Amino acid sequence: MRSRFSAFAVGDEAYLLRSWAPETRPAAVDFDPAMRWEALEILGGSGGGPFHTAGAVEFRAHYRAHGRAGTLHEHSRFRRDDGAWVYADGDITP
Repeated sequence: MRSRFSAFAVGDEAYLLRSWAPETRPAAVDFDPAMRWEALEILGGSGGGPFHTAGAVEFRAHYRAHGRAGTLHEHSRFRRDDGAWVYADGDITP
């Protein structure tokens, strides 16, 4: 999760697409040049250990867009594909 947040923060589309499950991966990542990701809070998680094949992370990501502060709160699901963790999907909490 932290690596994907960092990839969003620096605009690393190649890493984001590589770490996204094929069935939910978009063709491209549409970065908003007016959005700056500033901080990540991990609120909880389950699974995701060395012997797990799936895991979940609840996080809050703080950003600034067009001069205004905002927050994205999500419950993300990950799974291990060929030894690598990939983002499967997530539910955004208002």
